[in-house]
Amino acid sequence: MPDNVVLIMRFHPVGGEDVSVISEDCTGDNEALEAVARALNERRSLVLRHARYDREAEENGVIINLANMVSVRVSRTDSAATGQYL
Repeated sequence: MPDNVVLIMRFHPVGGEDVSVISEDCTGDNEALEAVARALNERRSLVLRHARYDREAEENGVIINLANMVSVRVSRTDSAATGQYL
């Protein structure tokens, strides 16, 4: 089984500020995107068991309600060079 990688997941809610979560729950970008898409399709929250909110030092479990999200970006780096939201 491959090791999980550190991914930055940036959530853009309707009428709010971006939320950045650093997660090690997935083995790669594709798996993370599939988990987000599956949660959206099933109309449920996204559950991350190994995540850090906005670069906090401590790792926690995080539940994200995707009902009010406009877009989600998954990347291995967190910078302006990672592109724009769709």
